[in-house]
Amino acid sequence: QVVFGVGNPHASVMFVGEAPGFHEDREGEPFVGAAGKLLNDLLQSAGLSRSDIYIANVIKCRPPNNRDPEPDEVETCKPFLMQQIAMIRPKLVCTLGNWATQTLLERKVGITKVRGQAFYLKDFVLFPLLHPAAALHQDSMLEPLRGDFMKLREFLDRQAKPVKPAEATTTPEAPTLQIDPPQPAQMELFG
Repeated sequence: QVVFGVGNPHASVMFVGEAPGFHEDREGEPFVGAAGKLLNDLLQSAGLSRSDIYIANVIKCRPPNNRDPEPDEVETCKPFLMQQIAMIRPKLVCTLGNWATQTLLERKVGITKVRGQAFYLKDFVLFPLLHPAAALHQDSMLEPLRGDFMKLREFLDRQAKPVKPAEATTTPEAPTLQIDPPQPAQMELFG
C-alpha cells in the first residue's frame, strides 16, 4: 500500500527516510516498526517528539524483499516528496540514510561523509543522519547514530529563537525554528 507521510502539518522540522518496510506497509504509516521505535527514542534525545515533526519517505511503496530502491522508483516518487516538502514548508529537513540524502542533495554522496552536518539549500536546511535501521543491523552503528542526533540537538539549540508572548498563538503548531545563513566553509563542499 501507499505510505505517504504523517505528522504535524505545521512542522518546522521534517524527517525523510528511504522507503516503507514490512510494518510500515501493513500499518500505512512511516517508521512504526523497530526502526520507528528507535527513531522515537532518538527524537526525544534531540528534544523533539513525533507530534513536533512531519515524517515521510522518498519511496512511497515497499520495495520487494526490502531491496534498495531502483533509480526509476526514486525518480517516480521524488515529485511526491517534493510536493510534501512544499506543502509542509519545513525550515529543516533531516534525511535518514543514503537514499534520502542523495535524493535531496541531488548528488551521489556517502552518508558517512555528510552525516551530522547542515547543508543550506534553496528552500530549507538539509541535515543528513544515519538511518535508525543501520543500528538495528549493526550494533556498532548505534553510538554514531546517537552522536548524529546529539549534533542535531546542538544545531537546533543554536538555531532556536524564543517566541515573544505577543507572537504566541493558540493553534497547536510545532516550535518555530530560525535558520542562520551558511558558513563560508560549508559552501566549499559544493565547489
